[in-house]
Amino acid sequence: MSVTIAILGLALLVLVHEAGHFFAALAVWMSPRKFYIGFPPAIVKRKWNGVEYGIGAIPLGGYVRIPGMHRPAAQDVDLHFGPARHERPELTVPLERLRRALVDNDLISAQHELEVLEHAVRRAELSPQALRAAERGLRDIGDALAPDAYWRQATWKRIVAIAAGPGANILLALVLFTALFVMTGGAATSQISSVRPGYPGVAAGLRAQDLVLAIDNKPVMPDGIAKAINDTKGKPVLVIVKRGQKYRELGPIRAKKDTDGIYRFGFMLDRKNLTFPGAAWQSVRLTGLVTKEIGLSLSRLVHGSGRKDISSPVGIVRGSSAAINQGTESYLWVLGLLSLSLALLNLLPLLPLDGGHILFSIIEGVRGRAVGRRVYERVSAVGLAVVLLLFFIGLSNDIGRLGS
Repeated sequence: MSVTIAILGLALLVLVHEAGHFFAALAVWMSPRKFYIGFPPAIVKRKWNGVEYGIGAIPLGGYVRIPGMHRPAAQDVDLHFGPARHERPELTVPLERLRRALVDNDLISAQHELEVLEHAVRRAELSPQALRAAERGLRDIGDALAPDAYWRQATWKRIVAIAAGPGANILLALVLFTALFVMTGGAATSQISSVRPGYPGVAAGLRAQDLVLAIDNKPVMPDGIAKAINDTKGKPVLVIVKRGQKYRELGPIRAKKDTDGIYRFGFMLDRKNLTFPGAAWQSVRLTGLVTKEIGLSLSRLVHGSGRKDISSPVGIVRGSSAAINQGTESYLWVLGLLSLSLALLNLLPLLPLDGGHILFSIIEGVRGRAVGRRVYERVSAVGLAVVLLLFFIGLSNDIGRLGS
């Protein structure tokens, strides 16, 4: 059950990401063509105001289609209409006219030739496979030639539409962190709020309202209690607490190694109350700290170290599942961190990631004209190779952790 919840949590993060793209594109008049909860094929779909809304058969995240992500190119004609040309050679003339218009960057003529080609395709008797490919070509090239195509928009509109995906994930992380800080408070105190059944603290006699003063004969401050317990590595130690007006020495206690590898006595500490503004500030501060640590992790990877820091979806689900077993609060912290990590990963300046699209939008804005399609394809191939490399490194790490 916990694995299912973890997978659904990841799907929620993807859906939030795609929703960010969708609503931002609407806000800058870019007219997305589709928005699905889940991935196609659609179980249910309905068109409203030119947008096809649907529920996909694959319930993992969401899907949005923004028209014309790239300038149409002559190779699009060959890609989509090859089967139709093979079955109906008479389509060669309108196809070549469309191809020539795209080579010449004559978008007005290309739009006219596309309409001529569409009539010719409708009259031709094509096999279902060739017809589907041709209809996909008519749709994709038509979207790329439309006035609201992504590549034809002002630079700021393109950046808004693309950056809104990671932005939505960052916003979700901030909301989760703020809510958790409000519910759990700020910095920990030395006072125990609750003792968990099945852990050594119960057997040793720890109680709610006890003040933890020393562990293994060493005084501890509130922010050092968890580390002091983990440092015992399960060896028997004495714990000194203040209960009311009396001091008590409890133990010896052997900390229990939890599913995440951390040694615990099994108690929760009270936290200082936080106002909403204070909680919001702490969430911003935490977001900044996590962003810095992820950046350092990536820099270590570039220099040859930090390989073990990478995880694949397998490890993410496993970690999320462990957090669920520790309670809702732990899982929500993990979900917020995952949402932030997803945003930062997508902001890397690599195609086909969002950061790559933002970078190329800026480059094209400075140049005053679109970058060639072949450049996009070559850079995307490199970016995809890097992403796949990171995935396989993470997967090998996760397999090693599962094996151990």
